[in-house]
Amino acid sequence: MIEVNHHPDLKVLKDTGVFNWQVWSKAASEFPWYYSDKETCYILEGEVVVTTDQGEAVHFGKGDLVVFPEGLSCTWKILKNVKKHYKFG
Repeated sequence: MIEVNHHPDLKVLKDTGVFNWQVWSKAASEFPWYYSDKETCYILEGEVVVTTDQGEAVHFGKGDLVVFPEGLSCTWKILKNVKKHYKFG
């Protein structure tokens, strides 16, 4: 199950070290993805809908903290160019 924390408190972000994580960005597009490890990311820009292989559609965007579980197969649909801080594990 994908966990979304919409607009978490700045203290939560600082405590987890989000702003020191790597940055990834991608233009509007759609692609399949598999998570071989847990990923936590903080969305700096954009709007995304991720649909799991079981049909669960999860919408998130700028200001959201998102956790993807290990073993998840899904499709990313980037509605607005995305930029995020991320870490695996």
